Amino acid sequence: MNTKTTKCFVLAAMLMLLSNHSWAQRVLTGKVTDREGPVAGATVLVKGTSSATATDSDGNFSLSTDVESGELIVRILGFTSKSVPFSSQANLGTIILTSSDSQSLEEVVVVGRGIIDIAEDRKTPIAVSTVSRAEILEKGVGNVEFPEIMKNIPSVFITNQAGGFGDSQNFLRGFDQSNTAYLLNGQPINGMEDGNMYWSNWSSIADIANAVQVQRGLGSSKLAISSVGGTVNIVTKATDMQEGGSVRFITGNYGYAKGTVSYNTGLRGKWGFSMLLDYWRGDGKYAKGTAGEGQSYFFSVGYKPNERHNFNVMVFGAPQWHDQNYSKALETSRNSNGTIRTPGYDITGIKGNSNYGYLNGEGLAIRKNYYHKPVANFNWDFDINEKSSLSTVVYASLGRGGGAGPLGNGLSFIGPEFGGGYLSDGSINWQGVVDYNATIANGIGAGRDGSMLRASANNHAWYGLVTNYNFDTQRYFTFNVGADIRFYHGDHFQQLVDKLGLQAWNAPNANRGEGDYLVTKTFKANPWTALFNPAAEEYRVGYDNSEQINYQGVFGQAEFSNGIVSAFVQGAVSNQSYQKFDRWNYAGGQAESPVENKLGYNAKAGLSFNFEENHTIFANAGFYSRQPFLDNVFIQNTVDFTDPVVDNEEILGLEAGYRFTTTNLTVNLNGYYTSWANRFLLFGGSYGNDNIDGAYLLTGITQLHKGLELDFQSYITPSWMLRGYATVGDWQYDGETPFRFREEVNSEIIGTGDLDLSGVKVGNAPQTSFGLGTKYNILPDLSVDVDFNFYDNLYGQVNPEDVVGAALDNEVYASEKLDGFGIVDAGLSYTFRLGVQRLKFRGNVYNVFNKEYFGRKDGFGYFYGLGTTWNAGLTYSF
Repeated sequence: MNTKTTKCFVLAAMLMLLSNHSWAQRVLTGKVTDREGPVAGATVLVKGTSSATATDSDGNFSLSTDVESGELIVRILGFTSKSVPFSSQANLGTIILTSSDSQSLEEVVVVGRGIIDIAEDRKTPIAVSTVSRAEILEKGVGNVEFPEIMKNIPSVFITNQAGGFGDSQNFLRGFDQSNTAYLLNGQPINGMEDGNMYWSNWSSIADIANAVQVQRGLGSSKLAISSVGGTVNIVTKATDMQEGGSVRFITGNYGYAKGTVSYNTGLRGKWGFSMLLDYWRGDGKYAKGTAGEGQSYFFSVGYKPNERHNFNVMVFGAPQWHDQNYSKALETSRNSNGTIRTPGYDITGIKGNSNYGYLNGEGLAIRKNYYHKPVANFNWDFDINEKSSLSTVVYASLGRGGGAGPLGNGLSFIGPEFGGGYLSDGSINWQGVVDYNATIANGIGAGRDGSMLRASANNHAWYGLVTNYNFDTQRYFTFNVGADIRFYHGDHFQQLVDKLGLQAWNAPNANRGEGDYLVTKTFKANPWTALFNPAAEEYRVGYDNSEQINYQGVFGQAEFSNGIVSAFVQGAVSNQSYQKFDRWNYAGGQAESPVENKLGYNAKAGLSFNFEENHTIFANAGFYSRQPFLDNVFIQNTVDFTDPVVDNEEILGLEAGYRFTTTNLTVNLNGYYTSWANRFLLFGGSYGNDNIDGAYLLTGITQLHKGLELDFQSYITPSWMLRGYATVGDWQYDGETPFRFREEVNSEIIGTGDLDLSGVKVGNAPQTSFGLGTKYNILPDLSVDVDFNFYDNLYGQVNPEDVVGAALDNEVYASEKLDGFGIVDAGLSYTFRLGVQRLKFRGNVYNVFNKEYFGRKDGFGYFYGLGTTWNAGLTYSF
């Protein structure tokens, strides 16, 4: 073959190859929507290839591929990924995505995949419900308490919303917030000292939450955490991989206003950046004198050098202040001279606030919360190989702030010559307080002589690490091992806020020398001031102490699954150490307690059986030996251990369930039994015929919680969603518990005895509830939704003082039962489409029919629930 012939042959072969390649190329088209309209920016790729594209502003896509048949994967943050098979067809039609739920959170968890214990990571089911980002942004932002986004979940009850911005409390299966574990991206955020959650510290967290998953009962968390009632996983945004942003403005009742701006650069090369800034204010939450103001900031930087490593740094903070409203008795109590001792609802009305009044024409609250708790974490996800992965988060939190309150003789001691401490409507007579202070010799207050406003500062530094190694054999078995390490230091002291006409406060302290010690410097009850300018030791009054809590835990899990049967075993062991320091009235300097170490552990196991394609039954069991909270280990504001010594609490949990799932219907039925034994409780109260003030110390308390939960969600049509739940519980105290009464002045035990609590109902949360909710898309861009929740068998808090009183009268104590009530909430959404941009309107009305009800009764009185409140907002997305 000559050279010319060879060239012709090669050219012909190349033309044939190009011709064949052009013939093999094909174009796949389609449209991606959700239940409200087109989805822009969704990633569309051919599985197993590099062929990929994104949907345009109308949700349309066009993708070239040389694959004859295969699977098309469609995914975008906030929605469940969808796989669409294709073969001969070129137009795949309309592909409908659904919001991420408990069945698929893969696209929600951007970082920390091995740390965040979401339910889908474990094949053995649990009782779980998930709130999607779409629902959070519609119903959980603005003048709404963050826990309220969970109110349509079985066995969840939210109360105390009328207390002020961020003062709500969340109960799960009858257990309060201190006994429900809250995790932020896998890191524990319950208070280390008392387990409490203060939602005011986390205002605006709804703005950055991608999902909230409520795991009732044993849950799927591998950590040795305080999940008696359950576990709430809050999964926040990380660095968004797609460019875009939004601007939003919300308004609401009582002068509420909130503005938010966010922006994401998208992944540019190997880096990405996301941010959110927010400001809010309100003249009141619902009751009078509950104004508040705050800001929020969120910054996230992501770095993805390759497919095996993913790094993310996040900083979030929400400084805020808010005036507070407390529970009240139904009727006002008066001093012997006729002045008001404690205002009741009979003179304040439903919206009245006896913590508030006016001085020189300006509002002034005697109870005010202010706090700034910036949180930072560093996440590293490392895919070691196809079977192994390692996830680690290192985090830090610096909490600064406190709560304002009275210092000195208090309002009830202001005599009639000054008009008393309260006016006829139950508000504070601040002018009377100032006039009384004017009679104090030299303007120097001390002890019970004179009144000032002080703040009880609670500052802390918290550092920790959680790491988890996952090994998937890819043949039935998966193994996890990891560690949870925490270091905590807290400082507690009082500082002056407002001298109310006095010149100084006499605060003698043996550490500062004998005799009088006058403090004159005041500090603003402001979250930014608290962060950068707390009171130095020489300006502290009342008390000054610190504590250190260190925690080291290891955990592990093994799971088997063959698609029909799954089983898991899980365990954790931890050591927690406590130490107190006191710098107040200890001659010779600071007093220190010995270091106390307590070992705890948990063990859980479960089994499930998928006996048909859509039917699953499961059962789980677990036991916890949980270390007590520091506040129970020590006598308050001392370095002395509680006598008798407080031991670990013992929690036994049993649960079983059935799940039915199809494309348009999900039904869950769960039963549970929880025994919570060897509890320690401290209640403030009075004792004896002389009504001596102090505290009841109860040891050996047992609570039994058992019940049934049913919930469902169905799409009647693609545009009409219906969901509902029903719960029946039986929560009671069980057996006798010894008690001691410690008087307030010298912290001496002056009374002992036994309390028989058998059969006494557990209070604060309804033991029967049901709800029904629906959402209907009238048009692709217009939707309405309505939710109804009914609560019954709600009892008041058990007060040991009342139990002792009943026993002395040869009576059996019975918890007070509050009236049942039902609440209707409604909302409307409409989206204006402006090319690739969107302008969305959202409006909500809560308690539409203005139902009056008591949401809670504690040892001081009753809390009315919120009447009708509303908010409305516009969000511009670009």
